[in-house]
Amino acid sequence: MGTELPMHMTTQKNCDSNTFDMNDDWRYNEQKMETRRQAYSILLKRFGSELDKDGAPLYNMKAITECAHDWVSQGNVRCDGIVAYFKAYYA
Repeated sequence: MGTELPMHMTTQKNCDSNTFDMNDDWRYNEQKMETRRQAYSILLKRFGSELDKDGAPLYNMKAITECAHDWVSQGNVRCDGIVAYFKAYYA
């Protein structure tokens, strides 16, 4: 037995295997990552610190993270409207 990783765990792109290379995925290019960072920052500032009457977080981090990811994955290049989007689908 060698020390090679199984094909599905490598990051090299290979048409004959089921590998994944983040650099080739349009959702993770430099512009999308910057938009995702901005979206995440806006959502954290707006919803990340709100607490209910018992002191528990009003919104969970999973919803904030998924909203930022979905926003970018749907092709948005600006964050205008993300607060309304969060309220409509994640709050």
